[in-house]
Amino acid sequence: MLKAVVFDIGQTLVEYKIPLNWSKLYRPAFEHIAEKYNYSFSEEHYQNAGNVLTKYNTRIYPRDYEVSSTQIFTEILQGMNLPPEDMEQVKESFYAFFKQDSALYSDVTETLKTLSERGVRLGTLSDVAYGMDNAYALEDIDSILKYIEFPYTSNDTGYRKSCTKGLLFLSEKMHTAISELVFVGDEEKDMTCAKNAGAYAVLINRENVKKDYGQDKEIHSLTELLELFQ
Repeated sequence: MLKAVVFDIGQTLVEYKIPLNWSKLYRPAFEHIAEKYNYSFSEEHYQNAGNVLTKYNTRIYPRDYEVSSTQIFTEILQGMNLPPEDMEQVKESFYAFFKQDSALYSDVTETLKTLSERGVRLGTLSDVAYGMDNAYALEDIDSILKYIEFPYTSNDTGYRKSCTKGLLFLSEKMHTAISELVFVGDEEKDMTCAKNAGAYAVLINRENVKKDYGQDKEIHSLTELLELFQ
């Protein structure tokens, strides 16, 4: 019997209108930061920032463990000759640049409200980008956090998908057997994580594209998830 649902966030609950790989936007992001705070960055500064971000780009170099924003931005600030006290404003502006025009999908709020009313325990497990702090990572789901008892990211678990440790950690926190837990995501790593952990893998496929990631169920609208919890 299925008792709980854990959701990925990006492109599952929230639509982000940027590429999954941010590489081509590193420079525009830091040009935006330079303009906002009147920094004067040289070509070398931009290159140093890009090199650090590339090193931590999991689309290029996948990893199981999470890395903190402090570690990443300490390296960036050092390479751009910025003082440590500027870290928070640089981080906030960098992350905000990539979260522009983000919005909940139209089927999210009512689906989560209905699941919650049916007694289904709800959580999230999302990999953060470049150590993005939860204050930023969870900001885009603020309006539905009242339905989510366990809003977690890779910052909380210390691991990234497709490693199963994060999902098993969440299963334990939710006091729900992994076999009774549904994991909903949009990427192959989500399905691999769910299947390898022993959870019920649901692929949300909002595109008219064939995706065979070994999912137990494929849905095209989040409302279809309600069929599992009648």
